[in-house]
Amino acid sequence: MVRKAQFEVADIFRDNAPSYSDKQKLPLQAHKIINAITSCRTKAMGQHIEKCDCCGHEETVYNSCRNRHCPKCQGTARKKWYEQKQKELLPVDYYHLVFTLPRELEPIALRNKRLFYGLMFKAVSQTLLEVARERKFLGAQIGFTAILHTWTQTLLHHPHIHCVVPGGGLSFDNKEWISCRNGFFLPVRVLSRLYRGKLLAYLKEAFAKGELNFCGAIEYLGEGRNFQGLLSKLYQKDWVVYSKPPFGSTEQVLKYISSYVHRIAISNNRIINIKGNTVTFRYRDSRDENKQKEMTISSQEFRRRFLLHILPSGFMKIRYYGFLSNRNRRAKLISCRFLLLILGKKEQASNETGEIYHSKCPKCRKGFMRALTGLNLVVLPSKKIA
Repeated sequence: MVRKAQFEVADIFRDNAPSYSDKQKLPLQAHKIINAITSCRTKAMGQHIEKCDCCGHEETVYNSCRNRHCPKCQGTARKKWYEQKQKELLPVDYYHLVFTLPRELEPIALRNKRLFYGLMFKAVSQTLLEVARERKFLGAQIGFTAILHTWTQTLLHHPHIHCVVPGGGLSFDNKEWISCRNGFFLPVRVLSRLYRGKLLAYLKEAFAKGELNFCGAIEYLGEGRNFQGLLSKLYQKDWVVYSKPPFGSTEQVLKYISSYVHRIAISNNRIINIKGNTVTFRYRDSRDENKQKEMTISSQEFRRRFLLHILPSGFMKIRYYGFLSNRNRRAKLISCRFLLLILGKKEQASNETGEIYHSKCPKCRKGFMRALTGLNLVVLPSKKIA
């Protein structure tokens, strides 16, 4: 069984949550998410029975909320995703690229989440696909997974997109696998400039159509000359796009990606203490050699920061492009594997057991706990909230 964290995000929202919610006048979606997080794996969500497939030990378990913003639900979701994607890995090097956003655009993104994050995905995907098509860089059709994160280690708002890309792609006639140069995928400076140009062009178009919302501290940007002045300033600024070295093995790739796809702003195990009206949590300081440090803030400030990262309802934060897109994935992956087999690159066998999303039995420590079906044991029906 997974050990329960001593302190949880749910505890922070549970304490004085009604007065906080009433005072701040949160939107309906935020209320639903708070309700889901505080109710997850409690009597409010109902219960079911799990039975060990080895010794027969049974336990009554409270249902989870399955909300994508809930820290307690991400472990299971991550493991299920891991198992589903095992079969899609290719025996090639994989690269991790990160597309960030200048600070000047973060307030606009925060007030226009659905539109802005969608434009970020559009700019990033078109940038990668177009640069990869250029024969002087790769000259191939690539495929990649893109994941949106909106936070820093201290829970501040900082949208950025992680991309995990196989090191190569299909030729335009689908008859050849074209590998990238050893240890090098695509030129970061070229990616950065094209990404900058595309995203600013999309924002300019959205402004012309009146689709952007400006309020509060950025209300002045609603005037055309002020907004154009901001864009001109950002055209002169270098945008940060960086690429990490290729992974050592395809197994490392999958474990790495799975740690990103279902990550939320903060996990329960990073919360060190909840005392009075303060919360202390652990974070990694990237500006100081990634040293582990602690930060203490008020519980109200913690809740405010956490809620900054609520995504619009139905918004997809994990997207697939190129030969990994949902429409092309199956046929394209067959072609990729066939062509890589011709090149002599063998598939790597997985070490996983296929039982990754079941908890081990706490009694015999050999079997796995599986939910019993066909039994009417639920006190309240479990729902997926928000």
